[in-house]
Amino acid sequence: MRMLTGQTRPSSGRVEVLGLDVATESKQARARMGVVPQLDNLDTELTVEQNLAMFAVLYRVPRRERHDAIERALDIAMLRQRRDAKVDELSGGMKRRLLIARGLIHSPELVLLDEPTVGLDPQVRQELWSLIDGLRQQGTTVLMSTHYIEEAERLADDVAVVSHGQIVAKGTPGDLRTTHVGTRATEYYGPPTRLKEIEDRARQAGLATRRTGPAITLLRSESAPSALLEELGDGVHRAASLEDVFVLLTGEVLE
Repeated sequence: MRMLTGQTRPSSGRVEVLGLDVATESKQARARMGVVPQLDNLDTELTVEQNLAMFAVLYRVPRRERHDAIERALDIAMLRQRRDAKVDELSGGMKRRLLIARGLIHSPELVLLDEPTVGLDPQVRQELWSLIDGLRQQGTTVLMSTHYIEEAERLADDVAVVSHGQIVAKGTPGDLRTTHVGTRATEYYGPPTRLKEIEDRARQAGLATRRTGPAITLLRSESAPSALLEELGDGVHRAASLEDVFVLLTGEVLE
């Protein structure tokens, strides 16, 4: 994210945003993108409206258009009734909505969202998902980093799975599931020795598995031999998920 906004120079290669070389045209590139940082850097001494007005000036929104830009941003953030409230009077969810609205004040072609819902409770996260999905539906290009796999599965048209700085897979959520884990997964619960037996039998049959806490998940179970499924016994069937893909490809366990 820092390289895309020109704050950090790449050690090698070339970064291009909206057809502009960030190394030599970072000012022009930043003017056409909106940035929503992971950490809250709102000015707590200012009101909601004043925060938006300040960034309208910084992004050089023409004076005659600033009022409409601020009103549009307030609507996006659902903060019209709190326009005169100081930032430190807002809830965490309101602050995060204001950060997003601030990044959209100049109607950018590209919006960078750096883990926009981290640390928020599920209800507030759902609200922000609706906001982000609304931007996508309106045609705004959104590049978002997230550790919430469900977030990527719900919102993204295209997903890149990154492990240790390398893209290990890229595609639509549906294509990634179909390619790597199939359409169905079956979870088995039991003591560690039982889970190890299931894991060994699955591997002998050429099927991948993943550990999920007190269970082991058989991936691509729709293609498992019926004899094997009978041998393994009762399991919990569910649809394969993007989280299955992530864990399978990266080897990382999600908390």
